[in-house]
Amino acid sequence: MKTRKREYGDCNMVGKNIEKLRKEKGIKQKDFISKMQTMGLDINPTSYSKLEGQIRLASDKEVYFAAKILDVSTDELFKTDGE
Repeated sequence: MKTRKREYGDCNMVGKNIEKLRKEKGIKQKDFISKMQTMGLDINPTSYSKLEGQIRLASDKEVYFAAKILDVSTDELFKTDGE
């Protein structure tokens, strides 16, 4: 498993959790992107990587589809380390 090259940004609250949950479930990033695209979301690998890295905003559709794919509530994606 590759390690993150850059520190997390602060442009969204969900990227870090999406990445953590995706890896816990053993889903490769390219497969996750394919699932999002199959669901109708137009997203490319660079844009998705920036979402996980929290260096761009996350749209409501992206949050919704990520929660669906990960089989968690959207609230789960917003949890912080202290929750």
